[in-house]
Amino acid sequence: MKNTILIVDDMEINRVILAEGFKDEYQIVEAENGKEAVDIINSNDDIAAVLLDLIMPVMDGLDVLKEMNSSGIINHVPVFIITASNTEQTLVDAYNLGAVDIISKPFVMNFLKCRISSVIELYRHRNELEEVVAEQVKTLNRINKSMVETLASVIEFRDCESGEHVKRISGITEILMNAVNEMYPEYNYTPLEIEKISMASILHDVGKIAIPDGILNKPGRLTNEEFDIMKQHTTKGCEILESMPEGILDKDVYKYSYDICRHHHERWDGRGYPDGLKGEEISIWAQIVAVADVYDALTSPRVYKAAFTHEKAVEMIFNGECGTFNPKMLEAFKQSMDKFKR
Repeated sequence: MKNTILIVDDMEINRVILAEGFKDEYQIVEAENGKEAVDIINSNDDIAAVLLDLIMPVMDGLDVLKEMNSSGIINHVPVFIITASNTEQTLVDAYNLGAVDIISKPFVMNFLKCRISSVIELYRHRNELEEVVAEQVKTLNRINKSMVETLASVIEFRDCESGEHVKRISGITEILMNAVNEMYPEYNYTPLEIEKISMASILHDVGKIAIPDGILNKPGRLTNEEFDIMKQHTTKGCEILESMPEGILDKDVYKYSYDICRHHHERWDGRGYPDGLKGEEISIWAQIVAVADVYDALTSPRVYKAAFTHEKAVEMIFNGECGTFNPKMLEAFKQSMDKFKR
C-alpha cells in the first residue's frame, strides 16, 4: 500500500509545516524544485500523493504536471496544488493537467489533513479496483484465446495444412499490424486491439469445416465448379460464428473474426470474393490477414504444390500474381518481412 507523501516547494518553511502535519501517518519525501520532484516520482513507486507548489525555480509546478501526464502517473497519484496567490488561468491550467485540489496558504492543518487523506483513500480503492479489473481482463483474454484456438484446431481434422497455418497467420498478422501502426499514424491501433485482431485471425479459415473433403484436399487444380464451392468457406465461416452462443467470444474478437472470415479474400482492385469489395471498403485487419494468408500459403507445402521460397513468394506478391493489395500494406510487408520470415 502506497504510504509516502511528496512535498514540493522551494520555501523550506512550507515544507517543514506540511511535513510536520503528516509525519505521524505517512512517510515524507521533500523536493525544492520541479526537477527534483519528477526524479523522485519516476523512481519511487510508493508515492500516495504530491503536494505541489506552482512557482519554483528549475521546473515549475505546471511542468511537473505535464511530465506526470506524459508518463501516465497522474492517473494513479493525486496532486494537490499549494498556492498563496496565482492567476485564475494558472489554476485552470493546473486542473486541466490533472490536479485534484487547490491548497491555499496559510494552511489550516486539521482541515487539510482530512481533505488529503480522503482523496488518498479514494485513489487507493480506485487503483485496487483497476488492478482487479485488469487481472479479470487478462483472464478473459486467455479464455477467449483458448476458445479461438480450440475452434481453429477443429480445422486440423479436415485440412492437414491449416493447423500450423492458422497459428502462423496470427503471428504474421500481429507483426504486420504493428508495422502499419508505426508507419501510418492515422490507424493508431492500441496494443489490446492488435492482440484481439491477431487472435481473431486464427479463425479466418474456420469455414473450411463445411467444405467437402474431395475439394478441400484435392491434390490437383480445382475445376471452376469446385472453386466456387471452395470460395464458400468465407461465408460458411460467418455462419459458424453466427451459430455460436452469444457471449462465448469477446464482442470485439467476434467482430474482427466475422469480418476477417468473410473478407480475407477480397482484393484492393475489387476482384476478390465473396462481396467484391475494393479499396478502403475492406477493413485494415482483413487486408492484413489477406497478405499474411497469401504469404503463408505460398511458403508452405500444400497437397497441390510444393512450398515456394521466401524470395519467390515475395516476388509473386509484389508482381500481383496473387491479386492486388493496398500499397500501404505492401510497404508494411516489405519493412517487416524479415521478422515473419524468421
